[in-house]
Amino acid sequence: MNHYLDVLKKYAVFSGRARRQEYWLFVLFNVIISLVLALVDGILGTNGILGVVYSVAVLLPSLAVAVRRLHDTGRSGWWLLIALVPLVGAIVLLVFLATEGEPNPNKYGPNPKYAPAA
Repeated sequence: MNHYLDVLKKYAVFSGRARRQEYWLFVLFNVIISLVLALVDGILGTNGILGVVYSVAVLLPSLAVAVRRLHDTGRSGWWLLIALVPLVGAIVLLVFLATEGEPNPNKYGPNPKYAPAA
């Protein structure tokens, strides 16, 4: 839960690096929250309004943490656009996001795995 809240605290921070753990736990919590909201939407009969509001609210932090995750692997955030290539682009992006980060400092900052907690 701390990783989810840390990403939300860095709402629109596109600089720096994000560990795999930070990124994937954020994704996991997003999926869980979306499923719960879909259930609540179904019970209340609100036609998905809660899910849409939540999706819009976390769009910017989701993009920011994905860019920081790409930075951790030594890639520019512009690589997110590869997802626009049908099928292959999404697979390539998934591989990039799942790849271990560079162990040494890179042009985007020090390795967050070994950086002291702020």
